[in-house]
Amino acid sequence: MSGQPEDFGNYFDDFEIGQVFKHPLGRTISEADNTWFTLLTMNTNATHFDAHLSQNAEFGRMIVNSGLTLAIVLGQSVSDLSQHAFANLGWKEIKLLAPVFVGDTIYAESKIIGLKESKSRPYAGIVTALTRGLNQDGEIFMTYERSVYVYKRDGAPTAGHFPATDQPWTDEVE
Repeated sequence: MSGQPEDFGNYFDDFEIGQVFKHPLGRTISEADNTWFTLLTMNTNATHFDAHLSQNAEFGRMIVNSGLTLAIVLGQSVSDLSQHAFANLGWKEIKLLAPVFVGDTIYAESKIIGLKESKSRPYAGIVTALTRGLNQDGEIFMTYERSVYVYKRDGAPTAGHFPATDQPWTDEVE
């Protein structure tokens, strides 16, 4: 049995065109998540926080703030796509295809569609991926394209950052 590797995540060298990642963690959206995010971002659209008003709106209930769903889907992809990134370069074609409601569990998956060696930064490259968010029923509610600057394995400042000790493990609490 092994624990989490000291250096998890993918480097530029690890990616291949066509590779698909089913990001490992789902996230159930609570009413508090939606309300806090909506207030934090100063979004005044009442369909995100007024259940009474939302009963007579398009979907008959409150909808989750799409900024929150975008942020969560992005976050779900980090461990696979950008754990070793130093810059997001942009998002394109963000499409919101279906509403997300409080109580939905969202998941994300990504497909690598572009890899470009950097001319100015030989220690890194640009990874481009299509990402989509899915709810618990497999309905795709969001898609986007994202490009990110990712370190190569030999150029990453993150390698070996965990401190070493010369004290061996024992089976007793010290």
